[in-house]
Amino acid sequence: MNLLRKILFPFAILYGFITSIRNFLFDKGILKSTSFDLPVIAVGNLSVGGTGKTPQIEYLIRLLSDKYKVATLSRGYKRKSEGFVLADENSNAEILGDEPFQFYQKFPNVMVAVDANRTNGIQQLLSQNEKPEIILLDDAYQHRKVKAGFYILLTSYGDLYADDFMLPTGNLRESRSGAERASIVVVTKCPKILTEEEQTQIRSKLKLNPKQQVFFTFIDYDTVVYGKNETIAISEIKAESKLLLAGIAKPRPFFDYLKNESDECLTFPDHHHFSDADLDSIQIKANGRKIITTEKDYVRLKDSQLVDQLYYLPIKSSFINHQQDFDAAILKYLEI
Repeated sequence: MNLLRKILFPFAILYGFITSIRNFLFDKGILKSTSFDLPVIAVGNLSVGGTGKTPQIEYLIRLLSDKYKVATLSRGYKRKSEGFVLADENSNAEILGDEPFQFYQKFPNVMVAVDANRTNGIQQLLSQNEKPEIILLDDAYQHRKVKAGFYILLTSYGDLYADDFMLPTGNLRESRSGAERASIVVVTKCPKILTEEEQTQIRSKLKLNPKQQVFFTFIDYDTVVYGKNETIAISEIKAESKLLLAGIAKPRPFFDYLKNESDECLTFPDHHHFSDADLDSIQIKANGRKIITTEKDYVRLKDSQLVDQLYYLPIKSSFINHQQDFDAAILKYLEI
């Protein structure tokens, strides 16, 4: 913890007190939460950014969309539009935000919507001619004006909420006790090999109640990178000199997976809107080399001047063990 964060510790106590009062008022029904007559699954975290919400939402889409009419509802962080927007052929990352636009491009059979007011967003989705049967709420763990039927709480293996502090001293949006609302906790970004003993130690540290299941996942990378007109095997691209570009919360694993000693890594803030000056600078640094970026960044860059040398590496969330138990818990909720 750096010195400035230590100095701000009194503000963390105050922030924690305020969020605890807010949660208490929702728990007691003094502040109103709206429920809906269809399954609503909320995915989120106690900390700010970087826990793997996007691959978790995509996992749920793959699990459910063949059997149910699925909709995703996100805030659409840093989009340039306002209010409720339902994705269509005229949408782009500026209108929807990068992650919802990624959902829209990858899953054409899924309704993708954005609205900072999740209650209104759900009402708007239910007013469509073709109504969804399930709604996945992206990054909505603290959005308590909607009462979801099922909550999936994510926490990163290397940054467990149990080891963190309230903002601004730490990165928690609310106190650790907020985990009590979770139906399931998923520890993300684990090593591929995590022993049962280590898993038991983490479960103990999280201090959950016996009814809350805990699962462990890792980031699984695709075997190729994708460009405008071709794919290239990972083994080939790893050996080649290239520019690695990321505008995500925690880019280090992405860089470490692809880089060799001749590569250059370029980092931008999460959800960064690339200016013309940024694009010119990136192109100069690439110096004719291929540019490999994340899928989330690619949706913002694919129509830019970089497109002919731009490639992206997809990721997905994979379970270390007990995947069938996770799937069964989701499907059991839907059958209630």
